[in-house]
Amino acid sequence: MSGCRRPPRPAVSGAVAGVALFHEMPPASEPQGGVEMNRSTYAAQSVEVSAGDARLDGDLALPDGACGVVAFAHGSGSSRRSPRNRQVAAALNAAGFGTLLFDLLTPQEALIDERTAELRFDIALLGRRMTGAVDWLRAEPETHALPLGLFGASTGAAAALLAAADRPEAVAAVVSRGGRPDLAGAAIDRVRAPVLLIVGGNDPVVIELNRQAQAALPAGADLRIVPGATHLFEEPGALAEVVRLAADWFDRHLAAPRPGREERER
Repeated sequence: MSGCRRPPRPAVSGAVAGVALFHEMPPASEPQGGVEMNRSTYAAQSVEVSAGDARLDGDLALPDGACGVVAFAHGSGSSRRSPRNRQVAAALNAAGFGTLLFDLLTPQEALIDERTAELRFDIALLGRRMTGAVDWLRAEPETHALPLGLFGASTGAAAALLAAADRPEAVAAVVSRGGRPDLAGAAIDRVRAPVLLIVGGNDPVVIELNRQAQAALPAGADLRIVPGATHLFEEPGALAEVVRLAADWFDRHLAAPRPGREERER
């Protein structure tokens, strides 16, 4: 893609590992996923993402000459501060991609969800919020012309797939980390973007759910199993493999404009 800057990739170490539960609970300390970041940092600006009648807090990072932008959908019980998503986002920034990490719930909704856990599994709501973020990125002057990818973790993967189904002309690629694509329901039949499904090798139930999703996705999907990783990819080298797979996927699918984009933007 013309004008796309390709800085050196952050070093990744180790082979990998598997998956179990599907709650994205914040850990007590930073996970050691085997990702060795280079010392380049990309300052994120605080933004307010408009999604319908909701205003959602977010962090937008745009390296110079970004090759595309990736919006993150966090998992259940988490937020834009998910340490693992932030590590993946930092690695994508270092690889030349912009990133948007944002809260799928408003602060008031998050307080309700802490008490009741009723909103973290409201996939329809989360999908609308993700679709709102897609629309917001398409409307923002800094990002409207950039190819757009989605990265969903855990239940956030279903929200990302719903957004890809609702905005097929805007979403160029989707990556799911330890995701529950089955929660996207019938909308999975409307996804036109290529999808990468990353799951851990020790979670046969989630592997089977992802295999079913792989067969159902009409634009095709790749399923990559990380041997020995658990659901949160905390094992040495596990998150590094997620970074490698995600960066390669976005390299492949965000490197060229979407078909027809030039005509629409003239």
